[in-house]
Amino acid sequence: MSDPFKEAADNRKVLTADENAEGRLDAWLTAQFGKEFSRNRVQAMLKEGAVLLNGEAVTDAKRKVRPGDTYEITLPEPEDPTPLGEDIPLDVLYEDEDIIVISKPAGLVVHPAAGNWTGTLVNALIHHCGDSLSGIGGVRRPGIVHRLDKDTTGVMVVAKNDVAHRHLSLQFADHGRTTSLERAYQAIVWGRPRQLIGTIDAPLGRSSVDRTRRAVKRPTSQDADEAITHYEVLERFHEGADAIALASLVDCHLETGRTHQIRVHMAHIGHPLLGDAVYGGGFKTKANLLPEPAKQVVNRFTRQALHAYMLQFEHPRTGEIMHFEAPLPDDMEELVAALRG
Repeated sequence: MSDPFKEAADNRKVLTADENAEGRLDAWLTAQFGKEFSRNRVQAMLKEGAVLLNGEAVTDAKRKVRPGDTYEITLPEPEDPTPLGEDIPLDVLYEDEDIIVISKPAGLVVHPAAGNWTGTLVNALIHHCGDSLSGIGGVRRPGIVHRLDKDTTGVMVVAKNDVAHRHLSLQFADHGRTTSLERAYQAIVWGRPRQLIGTIDAPLGRSSVDRTRRAVKRPTSQDADEAITHYEVLERFHEGADAIALASLVDCHLETGRTHQIRVHMAHIGHPLLGDAVYGGGFKTKANLLPEPAKQVVNRFTRQALHAYMLQFEHPRTGEIMHFEAPLPDDMEELVAALRG
């Protein structure tokens, strides 16, 4: 098969869409690159303005490709697969020779990946721990046994040696069914669930629209993974006599730990998280129903309102039950206070 690209310079290529070209730009470009770049890497290139159409940067990954379009692409520099230590502050809750427990802030990506090769939790851990992190997760994920989304805050545990990594990984894989592992979150959601205490049992898999998103699947779907969330409404905000509230503070305990599980499950029952542009973008205008200044506070809250406030597990060496909690971060405290007002 011939190379569809024409060389323009050492780090630039030109690609013209043929008569069969169709679909989203990011998907089409990824197919043209083959194994050279992942779709996430292509999306990062688009965001950075590295793809030009008729001399103008194209940043919309969803743009439709048309036959005859000619794209000039500036290729990114090769990335060093081995992350380096960076002096990024860590909120350390506990540390010994086997584990380190931290409270992750919003905006911190857990490990290097396309679009985030530096400035991650892994870079911070390498600087803080040196060579003591477990290598089981690979060079880009040393010590990482579980993750939180970039904009989700809260408690995480990291393994500092391979024995600890294996022991912790088994606990997370078991989801606490036969171990002491327990994970709890607090979320601020739109509206008020009809049942104040309930369980959401809805399998999750990749979205057919965007592979980075998750969606509820039929149990018989080939890619359906069991996903169970137990929740309790802790507080309702601006609730009327008809028991309809504008927003609620919800406690969520995970029986399973799927990607985006709480975000997708709460959206599935009609109560997406405040600030969640991916799963709750259609609810953003509900802020107009709030009085000032709550409306202003909600409108400037630009991340999903989700905090992993509690993590419990068995210490991999001593067997002691370790229990850690982190209070709501300042931005969520401000949000709750504004909603109460």
